[in-house]
Amino acid sequence: MFDVRPVFNVIGLLVSCLGLTMLFPMALDLDRGNGHAGVFLESALITCLTGSMMYLATRREAARGLTLQQTFLLTSGVWLALPVFGALPFVLGATDSSFTDAFFEAMSGLTTTGATVISGLDYLPDGLLLWRSILQWLGGIGIIVVAMVFLPELRVGGMQIFKSEGFDTFGKILPRATEIAAQVAWLYVGLTGACAVIYIATGMRSFDAVLHAMTTIATGGFSTYDSSFVKFGASTEYAAVAFMCLAALPFVRYVQLINGAPGSLFQDSQVRVFFIVLLVTVGFLTLVLWQGQQMTGELGFRKALFNVVSITTGTGYASADYSSWGPVALVVFFYAGLVGGCAGSTSCSVKVFRYQLLVSAIHMQLRKIHSPNGIFNLRYQGRIVGMDVINSVISFFVIFFLSLGVSAMALALTGLDLLTAFSGAAAALANIGPGLGEVIGPSGNYGTLSDSAKWILAFTMLLGRLELLAVYTLFTLRFWRN
Repeated sequence: MFDVRPVFNVIGLLVSCLGLTMLFPMALDLDRGNGHAGVFLESALITCLTGSMMYLATRREAARGLTLQQTFLLTSGVWLALPVFGALPFVLGATDSSFTDAFFEAMSGLTTTGATVISGLDYLPDGLLLWRSILQWLGGIGIIVVAMVFLPELRVGGMQIFKSEGFDTFGKILPRATEIAAQVAWLYVGLTGACAVIYIATGMRSFDAVLHAMTTIATGGFSTYDSSFVKFGASTEYAAVAFMCLAALPFVRYVQLINGAPGSLFQDSQVRVFFIVLLVTVGFLTLVLWQGQQMTGELGFRKALFNVVSITTGTGYASADYSSWGPVALVVFFYAGLVGGCAGSTSCSVKVFRYQLLVSAIHMQLRKIHSPNGIFNLRYQGRIVGMDVINSVISFFVIFFLSLGVSAMALALTGLDLLTAFSGAAAALANIGPGLGEVIGPSGNYGTLSDSAKWILAFTMLLGRLELLAVYTLFTLRFWRN
């Protein structure tokens, strides 16, 4: 019989930890006197008590460890349970949100999607703004752990290719797995702190700097203003570009860097390809803006740079209403969002390495057609890639674009126009945040959508954040039978 108690044990522990983080916005609200401290206290008590009871009731069974089935269930279960409790401050009085809106906001935060249903962020209580940023910051470091520990182990979407890079000795440069996890956590905190300091130096007020630093390093995109980065100056935009790029690189390479392998970062082919893609896309869009006389000189370059990096990394900040830049720009942004960052980062979407493996697999197949008797091996980072990895990557692409089509169709059935439905599905599946068009574009939000559309998008965010296959596996009869 399938035993879910070890799964509930881990989920209970994480839910309790989430409840403790609610004390930070409570303390801030007490200091600011906004009158919502009781909401956060009540939410913290409910969350901590529920999580503690789950943990204590299943403590004995947890000692046995997790099977492969239980690991699959845990991976999805955590990202379902945490948004439910993360939604409590929104529901219990900090806003007038319905449970649908509150769950959508919490799911968007924890999956670092950055889509919001809340208007009037400029006037929102500081405690609630902090809570939104905390959700994204926790989701950012959470997905690094998932990408480094669970997805390679579960052989999802070709992630098994990174299993040895994260937790083997890798030429005796890397320490043990537990030390890697600790170093990744400290790196994450350090990058957040450095980003906040730089933001303050560029003119942001301290509160905005800390919150934007949390959502920048998480590549989440929640802002404290409805206008996002439109409010800030050129130096702040350039600083954000730098840290969005840093957050989109594989964190395991940073660990190798601080452990005596200075060239490890740029020896990674996905890092080089990532920057090449950014360079080409920004250059092309800059020329489009210059040619159309919409923005010229440094301004056109900066707006193209910031918004392309934001969408490609899945952060979702906006420093201009790029939906008004014309159809060519819209196509550029749509496809940029489907690129994503590097594996093992806080970034999202398809990821660069999968495109590399897909192109290599196509090239290898063409060589086989030309030379039927030849023996060809696909290599990545100098290592031979097995057919299981290639099949996993191809399966990911097929399921990704099928899911995109089905999600877009489901959204269209709720009454949305084709552009909103298709771009909304892509923005949720790739965890980007803003879509295209007047409704959910960079100058709008998701608040006007129907409840059914919001639930579809919330589930799509979960699919995208957990690389699809980890979720779809739970819907197969074979999984529960075994």
